[in-house]
Amino acid sequence: MNRNAIADTIERALSSAGITMDSPTMGSVAATIRKALTDAGLTRPPHDAPLHVVEEPAVDNGSFTSHAFAIGGASRDYKLYVPTGARREAAPLLVMLHGCTQQPDDFAIGTRMNELAQQYGFLVAYPAQARRANGSNCWNWFEADQQLRSGEEVSLIAGIAQDIVRSHHIDGRRVFVAGLSAGGAMALVLGATYPDVFAGVGVHSGVALGTAHDMGSAFAAMRGQARPRDASDQTARPPVPTIVVHGDADPTVHVSNAEQIVTHARQAFDAQPGAPLRALAGSRRAMQGREVTTTHWIDASGVAQIAHWVIHGAAHAWAGGNPEGSYTDARGPDASQAIVQFLLDPQRAN
Repeated sequence: MNRNAIADTIERALSSAGITMDSPTMGSVAATIRKALTDAGLTRPPHDAPLHVVEEPAVDNGSFTSHAFAIGGASRDYKLYVPTGARREAAPLLVMLHGCTQQPDDFAIGTRMNELAQQYGFLVAYPAQARRANGSNCWNWFEADQQLRSGEEVSLIAGIAQDIVRSHHIDGRRVFVAGLSAGGAMALVLGATYPDVFAGVGVHSGVALGTAHDMGSAFAAMRGQARPRDASDQTARPPVPTIVVHGDADPTVHVSNAEQIVTHARQAFDAQPGAPLRALAGSRRAMQGREVTTTHWIDASGVAQIAHWVIHGAAHAWAGGNPEGSYTDARGPDASQAIVQFLLDPQRAN
């Protein structure tokens, strides 16, 4: 039984018992019960902040199970996909961060990432933002304290990854994080604050790191109006292999954010000893009904450390996604395939 069904059952039971918000005698009791249920994620969201809710995806192979992770008094739920045969050898782990109004099952369906996990033999974790932390289920990437290693949300997400490494046969050198929109922005935060945990980052339609410190500056950054960051801040951070995918017709997060993300990643790599990264001329080609321009920056050994995919004419949606999930666009390149190939392939030959 999913959470909506549980919520409906609870609502009917409370109503039958006369415990309703408008009851003159039981109103305060109803309010107390409703708050406890909301904190537990067992009530439906309000109409002014709808969630895209779908049934749990059917998985023909492997297992897709629910878990929770806590640090002190803070916790987050997450779903974990384990492909068949995963314990035969140390497997990679990909942490997938959903966007606003989404949740793990929806995100798994829309990205088809479990199918790729079964194909390539890696595990996928889908942390779930708590409704009590953000009314729209957005990761709070824009809050100043959430951009620190000590931030509650980044600590919990990194903790989930580390816990899975301990409990499953995972190659700790191949743990990655990727996300869409707010999830993509949070993936960048994790790559910067936990480079000892995450060996690579995938960002789809995300906001550049450090361009916001509150709600107002977050909307400015999403519109592409954030002030450029000081390059010295980037050079102080360890470089992390990064792939960026963004539509140039995105009305929600301006495509200039993708350019900033790439610039920040290049600055971090170029600050390291040795030769700077070299750009491979971008190529424009048709892929599944859209024109796409890709550019790679390679190191001295020829390995691509940064990839930039610009999808021409695409809006704010996961490219090549399953339309049964939210914020997906069936046209264009398969963003999931591109991200997985970049992160898992040692040569990063996308």
